[in-house]
Amino acid sequence: MKYIVSILFLGLSLGQISAQSITLEGAILGQGSVYRPMTYQGIQWIGDSQDKAYFSNYYSEIHRLKPGSKDPEKIITLADIKQSCDDEIAHLWGTEFKDNQTAIIHTKSAYYEYNFEDKKATKILGFPANAENKTLNGNLLAYTLKNNLYLADAGHTKIPVTKFRDKNIVSGQAIARSEFGITGGIFWSPSGKHLAFYQKNEKEVADYPLLDITATPGELKSIKYPMAGQKSENARIGIYNIETKSTIYLKVEGDMEQYLTNFAWGPNEAFVYVAIVNRDQDHMQLVQFNASTGAMNNILFEEKHPKYVEPENPAWFIPGKDDQFIWMSERDGFMHLYLYNTEGKQLKQLTSGKWVVKQILGTDNKNKNVIIETTDESGLNTVARSVNLKSGKSIVISKGEGVHHFDLNPNGIHMIDEYSNVETPGVQRVIDTKGKLIEPLITAKSPFKPGEIGTTELVTLKAGDDGTPLHARMIKPANFDPGKKYPVLVYVYGGPHAQMVTNSWLGGASLWMHYMANKGYIIWTLDNRGSANRGRDFENIIHRQLGTVEMEDQLVGVKFLKAQDYVDDTKMAVHGWSFGGFMTTSLMLRKAGTFKVGVAGGPVTDWKYYEIMYGERYMDRPEQNKEGYADASLLNHADKLEGDLLLIHGTVDDVVVMQHNLSLVKAFVDNGILVDFFPYPNHPHNVRGKDRVHLYKKVLTYIEDKLNH
Repeated sequence: MKYIVSILFLGLSLGQISAQSITLEGAILGQGSVYRPMTYQGIQWIGDSQDKAYFSNYYSEIHRLKPGSKDPEKIITLADIKQSCDDEIAHLWGTEFKDNQTAIIHTKSAYYEYNFEDKKATKILGFPANAENKTLNGNLLAYTLKNNLYLADAGHTKIPVTKFRDKNIVSGQAIARSEFGITGGIFWSPSGKHLAFYQKNEKEVADYPLLDITATPGELKSIKYPMAGQKSENARIGIYNIETKSTIYLKVEGDMEQYLTNFAWGPNEAFVYVAIVNRDQDHMQLVQFNASTGAMNNILFEEKHPKYVEPENPAWFIPGKDDQFIWMSERDGFMHLYLYNTEGKQLKQLTSGKWVVKQILGTDNKNKNVIIETTDESGLNTVARSVNLKSGKSIVISKGEGVHHFDLNPNGIHMIDEYSNVETPGVQRVIDTKGKLIEPLITAKSPFKPGEIGTTELVTLKAGDDGTPLHARMIKPANFDPGKKYPVLVYVYGGPHAQMVTNSWLGGASLWMHYMANKGYIIWTLDNRGSANRGRDFENIIHRQLGTVEMEDQLVGVKFLKAQDYVDDTKMAVHGWSFGGFMTTSLMLRKAGTFKVGVAGGPVTDWKYYEIMYGERYMDRPEQNKEGYADASLLNHADKLEGDLLLIHGTVDDVVVMQHNLSLVKAFVDNGILVDFFPYPNHPHNVRGKDRVHLYKKVLTYIEDKLNH
């Protein structure tokens, strides 16, 4: 349910782009371009060489950086590619490097191997222009058209893997509404001889109508939307043999409504591994299946928790060891690594501590150490660690506080390390897997003129329980005067799987917040309990009572703000989207009088209207938690509104369906209470493009008008 901002990116150019005075339009559309710190955009390794590549000129050029060189070489341009092929291509985004001189480039309907040394392109294969979920493996491509799965090779563009006429049977797409870390539904085997895929039967899932107003008359377009407590999809996993053109399905035992998550191929392709979670999401089994017959071979281990378990990462096999893999689990309270063999025996817990493993980057060149990206103990910073597979000894190998992102070279020796913090716009460098600095690449300057934006301060408060640290971000105007009184805008998200406050450039804030600050506001954001990257107990305290603990923590922030001499506590507003819309409306109704104005975008207003996988994890089923659903339902608190509230919703929102907002408006009408409502026609859960400027004009103008009347 995370709210995603659509921004435009620009690669490094020879001259620094000059930033203009910040306007709202510039803040919304220019954060990733005019106001982006000038580092190498999309930097990546070229094969296993020491050369790096990056994009520039709106992804129309790719440049190469050789070690120690400050003179980048242009190696691929959009014009070159257009001369080499007849297919439509608008940009080079998504280009990857097959080896040290060959790039894989995709057009609207084909993949090409482009040798950038001799400027020649060779077509690998073609595919239909409307193909989706494209997953390339060498000279084979798997993709979906509508609800079926297809292959393409050098001679054919449309080889059917599935042929279901029933639109309720969907193959090759993400299942479980992309929960449990599921991002796709196609899984090539290591050799490319087999193709595994998710398949879901949505026959028993309710159809949900969305109105398309572009037709005359308007048309209803239905989506499948399983609401909490109702019937869910039934999932299975197929394995297609490329040579025999036959498919077997895993013989999964148990309830058809259980979740099949975190699929992984074993290195020798004899077995596949699936984390199976029951519908109540309090029990997980990691199951080994025979990849040839589909038979269940062994339950390797299981995890249980009275609240919920949430596997999000598949088994990760140790290179060169077909019988050992790493499993990521929160079983000790934080996401850590556990080493297992394929018989299901835990060999050791590899990492421990009050920090979170975010991802496995790979191993060093001798496969003796696994390289991982983690948080630090505060949760505000990320670091790289090297973990010895034999001893379990863990060391931090990155230097510099901030939020780091790493790209490990395929040779397992060097890494690109790019990071920023509140004081540092951006740094890119090369380090080795022992932490030694190999090569500084670039240190970006601020894209803002002196005094153009205000200050960003990170604040740590204590929750009202046992003093759990809560991180917050305060943005002050560029011309801040401590002797003045400033109105406050609180921007809130507050839900799981999201972290708003980090030690990164601008503190993780959107630039429109600085625009608003410069109009004479204090902008405040606090990550309450329930937010990401602070461990299991920090998150799951919200179980069965969404909104309750989160509001308690938000009020800790409000108390802090009111204690500041420069805050005008008679003029406080709150705004958020999605879970943040739920939080905004909750604060306006369940903590009435705290804020004078609220603007809630795409809010959940009653969790019984939200989808099964997410909703039942955090709230259980409605019949299992009647009191919790009733307390969290904003429909039951509509009579408590004090102040002004604007509700916003995209009319074709398929994440938080508009029934949420319309039901709340109906509750206000029933109680004789006036509120404001604004729809964004034909927009889904996020309002993007030029309409996003309109959205924030609406949001911020409403806040200013209502705070000052």
